[in-house]
Amino acid sequence: MTVMVRPPLSEWERERGEALGAALRAARGDRSMVEVAARAGLSVETLRKIERGRVPTPAFFTVVAIAEALGVPLSDLVSTQVRLSA
Repeated sequence: MTVMVRPPLSEWERERGEALGAALRAARGDRSMVEVAARAGLSVETLRKIERGRVPTPAFFTVVAIAEALGVPLSDLVSTQVRLSA
């Protein structure tokens, strides 16, 4: 039996996840998490984890779906990530 264990996140990965989460929360504004998750085709728990930085590397299609649900250009979210890596 193989047991898969995810290695701990690096400081950079944690910061990147937190920055993405903060950008998504800011873009969501007063809209409910339920509304945005439904529009993006995600569970509320998945959106909550991403917004809290607990999923520092969500799948690209997930980020695209959230950006579309929020009406935010993907480039706005990507620019947050680029600033962190510089």
